[in-house]
Amino acid sequence: MIALVLVLLASACQAPAPSNVSQGIPAGAPVWPQPPAEPRIRYVRSVSGPQDWGIAKSFFRRMMDALAGRGEEHFIRPTGVAERNGVLYVADPGARALWILDAAQNRTVKVTEIGNSALASPVAIAVRTDGAVFVADTFLKKVFLLDREGKLIHVAVQEGLERPAGLAYDQANSALYVADSATNRIAVYGPDGNLIRAWGRAGNQDREFNHPTHIALDTSGTLLVTDALNFRIQAFDRDGRLLWKLGRHGDGSGDFAAPKGLATDGAGHIYVVDALFDAVQIFDRDGTFLLAFGEHGTQAGQFWLPNGLFINDQDQIYVADAYNQRVRVFRGGPDAGKETNK
Repeated sequence: MIALVLVLLASACQAPAPSNVSQGIPAGAPVWPQPPAEPRIRYVRSVSGPQDWGIAKSFFRRMMDALAGRGEEHFIRPTGVAERNGVLYVADPGARALWILDAAQNRTVKVTEIGNSALASPVAIAVRTDGAVFVADTFLKKVFLLDREGKLIHVAVQEGLERPAGLAYDQANSALYVADSATNRIAVYGPDGNLIRAWGRAGNQDREFNHPTHIALDTSGTLLVTDALNFRIQAFDRDGRLLWKLGRHGDGSGDFAAPKGLATDGAGHIYVVDALFDAVQIFDRDGTFLLAFGEHGTQAGQFWLPNGLFINDQDQIYVADAYNQRVRVFRGGPDAGKETNK
């Protein structure tokens, strides 16, 4: 027994700790559009778990994992992603978990239970400026607010939801937007969980929805909604008034087949994930298709049924590549949509 323990200890000591992944763009990484055109989108890296975010296990943790025969932890089916101040947040219904990866603190938090409830289907997240995170669980029909340590602050919304699928947080007004896919409506909640306003019903007219799945706020406070089975994006002001819409069903560039996550960059371009195209499409405010990046596959810059999308203040693009079990990271910029598809 002592000999076995010594062998396991030795293997734990010798096992290389995960190294920090370079923030730079790897040589030969995919770019879009293809040369000789000027690149607008550049692949940076993939994150499949804490080790890819630069988080190293302590000696004690490696020893315990070696004794227990545990390998590296990794995402199972990530669908929601966000990043703030170097902390990566991932909603992973495949693992029934919310991941909080903090490389600066060399800390991994994997939340599988909140209070007395085990997470069942955490699909969407929204992060406040202080690092607290909202997480929506479609099976529990609730939205929770957790701190950066993954501890429950309070249940943000616990009644009136059937299938919360998308979240967005308006920091300026302390308002939480929730897309309820089952009831075909957008609901807005205050800090104490009170319902401020709601709009939407089943249909294909303005302000109607057919299973809204993802939402995002741009810097001006415009709310973008993926109206999934109407194959379009609708944009609203804070009071729920329709501002504009874009998209149509089809299989060509600029069309939608299975629109999912969406976000805007610093120049106001609109990015929309399409799960069946295995790509992200970029549009301007007039709905003009500008550029697409990604393709089907398992290699760098490729997707397999991608889902959630997030763009940070530095125009780093994060895509929850669900069935490749990882988050793909790209670098954009103010000229990301400049090169049109002609």
